[in-house]
Amino acid sequence: MNVLISSAGRRVGLLECFRSALGALDANGKIIAAAASDTAPALHFADETCTVPRCDNPQFIPALVEACAAHHVDAIVPTIDTELAVLAAHRDELQSTGAALWLSSCETIEISADKRETNRWLHNNGFPAVSQFTPFEALEQVSALPFPLIAKPARGSASVGVKRIHNRAELEACLNRDLVIETLAPGVEYTVHVWAGAKGRALCAVPCRRLEVRAGEVSKGRTEKHDGLMQLASEVVDALPGCRGPLNVQIFLDPTAGMRVIEINPRFGGGYPLADRAGARFTKWMIDPSASPIHYYDGWVDGLTMLRYDSAVYTLPDAPSNPDTKAVHASSDLLRTRS
Repeated sequence: MNVLISSAGRRVGLLECFRSALGALDANGKIIAAAASDTAPALHFADETCTVPRCDNPQFIPALVEACAAHHVDAIVPTIDTELAVLAAHRDELQSTGAALWLSSCETIEISADKRETNRWLHNNGFPAVSQFTPFEALEQVSALPFPLIAKPARGSASVGVKRIHNRAELEACLNRDLVIETLAPGVEYTVHVWAGAKGRALCAVPCRRLEVRAGEVSKGRTEKHDGLMQLASEVVDALPGCRGPLNVQIFLDPTAGMRVIEINPRFGGGYPLADRAGARFTKWMIDPSASPIHYYDGWVDGLTMLRYDSAVYTLPDAPSNPDTKAVHASSDLLRTRS
């Protein structure tokens, strides 16, 4: 059973979750890391690697198809927002190699990719969400809006370009830009990691409180069994068209104001390793669908805390490949070499 992690980049934690899943299943297999750059750290932790063009390059899919065939890939794991639509559009071509693609439908990916579509879909389907405006709409009713507001790119990801707007002048600076303006969701933010089975139903939901965030990704988090969060995230996934595999739903929870959904991502979240370590083994269920729960699963560990830290890989230019040398932490004296 060979697993290819696409756009592997820095997703070493996710790679190790899949390695653990292979061990738990007693499955002989390899982890293949694909990336557009040979400096991607995850390449040094994989069993095999391949360099492919960026996902916006017309040669991305042909290169990925070739890699799947060459490495006898059984499952493809997407990791970044920008590749999801491309992979979904070429699902049949990729799966013709024998590799399963656990990825939601093109429609769900489009709803998730555009913040305007996400907010519109949430409101139309009766889910609690923040109020959203174009910059011009916000300026027209500025006297009635509660500052601070949130400005974010309409099709952004990883919190890039997200900022708080504190006054009219800052709001005016958002005009003529592809931004959305939202009211601030009160309370504490949670990432709810959700597994959707083959029939498109949520079979597991793990709320993880975001204790600390760095560069848009959780650096400290804690699992919390909150029935309301689990139910809301599951209902969102059940209502979306053609959900399949891993998703994460961003929700703010406030004791007085209740819950507000702000974002949906049909992929593994950056903090997924916390849910995996807690016992929600999406990676195992992806590798072996027969291991996936038939009924709703909530047997994961409550109150598990994740404290992430930085590590490093060191390389030498033009060094001969040494398969016995493993990637090491920054505190080690050893150097990782690869050709």
